[in-house]
Amino acid sequence: MTTNEKFRDEMDNDHFTSNANNPIRKDAFELSDEDKIEAIKKDVENILFTLGMDLTDDSIKGTPNRVAKMFVKEIFGGLNPNKKPSSSTFENQYKYGEMLVEKNITLYSTCEHHLLPIIGRAHVAYISSGKVIGLSKMNRIVDYFAKRPQVQERLTMQIVEELQKVLKTEDVACVIDAKHLCVNSRGIRDIESSTVTAEYGGQFKNELKRQEFLEYIKLDTKF
Repeated sequence: MTTNEKFRDEMDNDHFTSNANNPIRKDAFELSDEDKIEAIKKDVENILFTLGMDLTDDSIKGTPNRVAKMFVKEIFGGLNPNKKPSSSTFENQYKYGEMLVEKNITLYSTCEHHLLPIIGRAHVAYISSGKVIGLSKMNRIVDYFAKRPQVQERLTMQIVEELQKVLKTEDVACVIDAKHLCVNSRGIRDIESSTVTAEYGGQFKNELKRQEFLEYIKLDTKF
């Protein structure tokens, strides 16, 4: 293994990322979803065949098509800009001036280094500068950016940047706590560890405001 190859392998295992944008080609959307499904189906068939699986078996013969549809329509659906959720905002007519926190947003993503699941929770907050957004839209924004081959650092940044753009304010924060199955189920196989990332904008860079947000996250809201 050359020095460069060793460095790249170490970066992959350490979840290193060098760009806040997903590495998507310019021609990524020239194929229709149906064409992508058909192409991926053949690739999955080849993988299973190479591994020695009997593709005529009733249990597995439908797997290539199921996996292809899942990739395109579900777990990587966030790559398609046409699936980006609309994020209508409203005037803050009630003049609420404190932070709004949407916590414990269920997060399912996929590690781009090994294509294994990332499972966790996102906690998002913002302080209105005159605009507010529907609560469910915050969940949908998290889900949209999560449905890509991802690294957690980039995902955290993308959620904050999108809400800043939609709400026209820098005062947005996001914390994600997630388990990576590329760590939990392979390699070191540490099933207890999780990864925490945070991105703070505007007022949330202030220590007191940031601490207030973190205290909200700790609140017991089980019903």
